[in-house]
Amino acid sequence: MQLRLVHRTGFTYADGVVASYNEARMTPVTTPDQVVLHSRLEISPTPWVYEYRDYWGAQVTAFEVQDLHHDLTVTAISTVDVARAAPEPALLGWDAITADDVQERYPELLAVSDRTRPPEELRGLAAELRASAAAPDEFARAVCDLVHREVRYVTGSTEVHTLAADSWANREGVCQDMAHLCLGVLREAGVPARYVSGYLHPDPDPEVGVTAIGESHAWLEWWDGAWVGFDPTNDSVPDDRYVTVATGRDYADVAPLVGIFSGGHSSTMFVELEVTRLR
Repeated sequence: MQLRLVHRTGFTYADGVVASYNEARMTPVTTPDQVVLHSRLEISPTPWVYEYRDYWGAQVTAFEVQDLHHDLTVTAISTVDVARAAPEPALLGWDAITADDVQERYPELLAVSDRTRPPEELRGLAAELRASAAAPDEFARAVCDLVHREVRYVTGSTEVHTLAADSWANREGVCQDMAHLCLGVLREAGVPARYVSGYLHPDPDPEVGVTAIGESHAWLEWWDGAWVGFDPTNDSVPDDRYVTVATGRDYADVAPLVGIFSGGHSSTMFVELEVTRLR
């Protein structure tokens, strides 16, 4: 599937600001599952720009505007060929995944932060799943299924700083929260797992040439000799409708647009995403 993505976001400042300093992670990456054919980032007002790859391999556009401005708009336009391979059968057993060579290779993706730490109730349920799972892959899929069943997807029910434990307590959240819950459980069991940020075409069978209104999306991947992806929000394996932009420990590593500003009192963020299947 070939997808064209137009992701527009930014801030409106209540009183105008004299300077802003920002980082954007809005450019898809080329991986074995997808090839970026074209991408560009348009920023208004015109800034000073510096690009680099972060620790996890995402393309970062760092920029600053040092003139008075009341709005900041960032538009990422990308065309991506996606051809995700069918999931491989489980490769690693529990002894292999908890061996020193794996544990020492992925220490950051085994650390449980406050953002991903599961609550006691979920820990108890996960322990039962761990006891009955023959392999880490089986356990990971069972955890994702549990979170999908227990946590309702409710738009706007949480915000970017919400902890996984709070989302579980309320039994509602968004894709970010479901990914965080699964990450914490897998890491506590010794399974390296990472947060994935990107896009998802909302139509299960997209029609060529029809533009849909989408949203940024989040899912996770765990290590099983190779990275294996799963989307607990939709209880499904990512297919060709998914486009990866960045990976990391949690949302803080992959936020599409973050920054600071000087001279204003408040800001309001806006986000728009259009997704079109080209072929």
